[in-house]
Amino acid sequence: MIEQGIINVNKPKGYTSHDCVNVVRSLTGIKRVGHTGTLDPMAEGVLPVCIGSAARIMEYLDMDLKTYTCQVLLGLETDTLDIWGQTVSEDIKGTEALIGEGKISEVAVRQVLEKFKGVISQIPPKYSALKVKGKKLYEYARAGEVVEISSRRVYIKNIQLVDITLSERSFTFEVTCSKGTYVRSMCRDIGQALGCKAVMSGLVRTASGAFNLEQAVTMDQLKALRQGENIRDPKTGRITSYARALPEELNTFVVSVDFPLVHFGEILVRPDRVKWFCDGGAVQANQVEVQSRPRFAEEAPPMAAREEFRQAYKAYTGDRGEAVFLGVAFFDQEKNTFKADKVFGRG
Repeated sequence: MIEQGIINVNKPKGYTSHDCVNVVRSLTGIKRVGHTGTLDPMAEGVLPVCIGSAARIMEYLDMDLKTYTCQVLLGLETDTLDIWGQTVSEDIKGTEALIGEGKISEVAVRQVLEKFKGVISQIPPKYSALKVKGKKLYEYARAGEVVEISSRRVYIKNIQLVDITLSERSFTFEVTCSKGTYVRSMCRDIGQALGCKAVMSGLVRTASGAFNLEQAVTMDQLKALRQGENIRDPKTGRITSYARALPEELNTFVVSVDFPLVHFGEILVRPDRVKWFCDGGAVQANQVEVQSRPRFAEEAPPMAAREEFRQAYKAYTGDRGEAVFLGVAFFDQEKNTFKADKVFGRG
């Protein structure tokens, strides 16, 4: 049986995030599959894909930080803010002149990047999946409709220069940032701060919360798990029967649903209160054993998040070494009780 959990996929260039979801869906035969954060088609890297009930965990990942390695090309502006869009304007000679005069230098780039640390405001790209009035921005852009895009606040924990080749008007930086950060917009804004145009020319997501690139499975590895070939209707070409993966082979890449909940505390629910807890009943504080406190119980998170997340716990039952994950519980300080917000197991 396929485990309900999360696969850390290394999304390749040329695949949409939905393409990766479809591959996992076809391998498992499970319809409820989703990812935890879109990567643009030409970007690559970490894309956690949730299977079955694990998809319910996504709303708890808002405080996760993501790390990217981004390449920047100076002297160019496109409608998508990356090299794969339509050129709006370019100023290669002007940019080269700024480089020759020393106004754009390694020191200058490092100084500009430093200014982007902390909570900043940015305007998302018009070609993005962000919704305005119930419609995605790229839908407005493709229809030639102009819509006002409001700036939004995002958190940049760290940003640093990795490599620079000014003879090619290019440099690479690494950034660790909050959910909702558009690195393409950062490239545009960094260029403006340097006094020139700039676009993103490459992007790799190296980490997303608890998931990192070193532990990710490639699409080729996943596809190699197929037993046989998909069967298609000879007339329509549509797939009528999918080649599935063997559960025991696919499960080696699946991590448990509680794995990414690194910001939450942990409790052990007393065995005689497990059923009551799983049925939605509030459990008294003296009926659980607190293993650890939530990360943001005392300190404020860098970005606004649901207040309940500051008192959120992963609830388990059984011996700590072989504990079974029950679900996510919120602690009510006034009532001194823990109550399940979502149940994933029943002990």
